[in-house]
Amino acid sequence: MDYDFSFFLVAASLVTGIIWGGYVLFLKILKIDAKGKPEPFLIETAHCFFPVLFAVLFLRSFVAEPFRIPSGSMMPTLLIGDFILVNKFTYGIRLPVVHTKIVEIGKPERGDIVVFRFPKNPKVDYIKRVVGLPGDRVAYYNKNIYINGRLAKQVSLGQYHGVGQGENMTGAEHFIEDLTGVAHGILIKQGLSSVEGVFVVPEGRYFVMGDNRDSSNDSRYWGTVPERNLVGKAFFIWMSWDWQHKGIGLDRIGTILK
Repeated sequence: MDYDFSFFLVAASLVTGIIWGGYVLFLKILKIDAKGKPEPFLIETAHCFFPVLFAVLFLRSFVAEPFRIPSGSMMPTLLIGDFILVNKFTYGIRLPVVHTKIVEIGKPERGDIVVFRFPKNPKVDYIKRVVGLPGDRVAYYNKNIYINGRLAKQVSLGQYHGVGQGENMTGAEHFIEDLTGVAHGILIKQGLSSVEGVFVVPEGRYFVMGDNRDSSNDSRYWGTVPERNLVGKAFFIWMSWDWQHKGIGLDRIGTILK
């Protein structure tokens, strides 16, 4: 079990709910009319916090959860310091903390940007792009992806100019890649080596890669992502703050991710 912020929200909601609900039930059982009378401090505190905690728990667990991008593995799509929202119900509704799916809704599609619990350390969240679906044969050679034998075409946009904490990627080549119908930006640094080969995606798993192809720890190195590890689909940048460059990036706020 992962004792994270979700666990805190569940525990806090449960405790405050029991305190407040128990007090109300106690009054009803004893037929005590407390209307107009101040609540005891502990009861009043629980009364105030329970609705807020429960609302945050519900929204964060079943609607959308915020995440901050800590690395450059998804450049140029996502920059260090971007704050994103992740749709929590696109791939099914799961219980918080235990992550058990209770309602089946949809499956990841090729090209989706997904947040997932890192298979080698489920307490750590990763974000990558889905490249291979269950049953796919993914090949990676000479900086090119082949999906079931079909080349994902790349169109060069020239040299990339990084800013702020992404300045180290200046000089990489910026491409638009067509991932069998999903066009998105990628970065490639010629001369750097990476794992190459053919990868067959097992059922119930997904092959993911970072858009910053030569600076991403992804499925090429540690394998595929089990469906049960999925957290949700990234869809929106609601804030961007790079303290090493220009502070708040107003031009990135409101970006729809694809």
